[in-house]
Amino acid sequence: MYAILDIETTGGKFNEEGITEIAIHKFDGQKVVDKFISLVNPEKEIQPFVVKLTGINSKMLRTAPKFYEVAKRIIEITEDTVIVAHNAQFDYRILRTEFRRLGYNFERKTLCTVDLSKLLLPDAESYSLGKLVRSLGIPVSDRHRANGDALATIKLFKLLLAKDSEKIIIKDTIRKETQGELSEKQLDIVRDLPNNIGVFYMHNKDGDIIHLSKTSDIKKKVNQIFTKTSDKSRKIAKETKKVTYELTGNELVAILKEHEELLKIRPKYSIIPKKRMYSHAFCKRINENGYIVIEIKPYRECEEPLALFNGVFSAKNYLYKITQEFGLCEKVNGISEARNNCSGYDAGTCKGACINKEDVEEYNNRVIAAISKNRVNGSKALVIDKGREIGEQSAILIKNGSLVGFGFYDLNYQINNIHILESIITPMNGTHDANFLIESYLRKKRVLKIMEIND
Repeated sequence: MYAILDIETTGGKFNEEGITEIAIHKFDGQKVVDKFISLVNPEKEIQPFVVKLTGINSKMLRTAPKFYEVAKRIIEITEDTVIVAHNAQFDYRILRTEFRRLGYNFERKTLCTVDLSKLLLPDAESYSLGKLVRSLGIPVSDRHRANGDALATIKLFKLLLAKDSEKIIIKDTIRKETQGELSEKQLDIVRDLPNNIGVFYMHNKDGDIIHLSKTSDIKKKVNQIFTKTSDKSRKIAKETKKVTYELTGNELVAILKEHEELLKIRPKYSIIPKKRMYSHAFCKRINENGYIVIEIKPYRECEEPLALFNGVFSAKNYLYKITQEFGLCEKVNGISEARNNCSGYDAGTCKGACINKEDVEEYNNRVIAAISKNRVNGSKALVIDKGREIGEQSAILIKNGSLVGFGFYDLNYQINNIHILESIITPMNGTHDANFLIESYLRKKRVLKIMEIND
């Protein structure tokens, strides 16, 4: 659990500053579950440059509560959390200073989004909150006000969590939270999990990920692991001290995240994907009459694979499907062994390529359209689908026929501006296996849309 914090102060000499406004959002890694926002009477003058910067003046604070009046609420909302702030060293120092004046030793673990941004966004031109979120297309209102900056920090932190494919943040957080033995029982772990689609991570006492998996229902899947009686499930249940998760909003992003992270993290209780997930491919040849023939061959025997499959059966099923959908000839494609015309010609679904009656160019154009339907071979394209919450969508970026990565956005200009788009994308390895996962998914299921984009 995190406490996303932002503080505005009076300015002045080091350790003599007072708090003028505070905003704390209790964040479970997916959503805000509690918040506290308040002006604070610092009982001292505000520096003129601070008034100009924040718009907060002494008159506004005359009736605001003093720090001792809000101290209990701050302790409660930050209890058992890790404080997250942009330049956390400053905010945490100010908060500890105020509590010290009350004779109370306030201690919490902290994470700094400046440090995390430098690690996960190494190409950013600036790491100041305003410039950084602007470069990422993150909207921010009430800049230099505690709640406005805290809301921007939440969105930045969510992006950093998504980009953190090696789970540096979560592992570090768990180490900080779990010094000593955890007291949560398995039932408590399951209770706090959502019934949503995503990827979940099972951690041992050191924060290391021992198992990860995609699922359409995180709560149900983890509960199944805890209740199974197999040796593997018992070992996982015994070693698991915490379960974290990332919602993906749709199955395709979950599939790609799981594949990428299994290869990168290699948890000891997870099945690691094979080096090559596909065995067969569509191959193209021209027959004696000039018609394009789609053949199914082992991948290694195909000079220019047009589509990848994990077996002959799935390849045959898809060949039959596109033959019907695009009015192709069953005989030309080897589905029918008829001596003369195929049955599709009698039924009116084939235009006569089997008996050389259809124009070769027209037929071949339909074959190319059929093969291209679910391929990721465009120069630059986005696969758009549902996001993690209402108003958000996911975008999978494909460039030159290879996966680049994925991201989430809630404003169209974030994907229409290529610079911002590439900033919010979490990079992924554009392997043949990744292409296979995308194409095989698109052959079976629908997404909201696939759009080509220009630089």
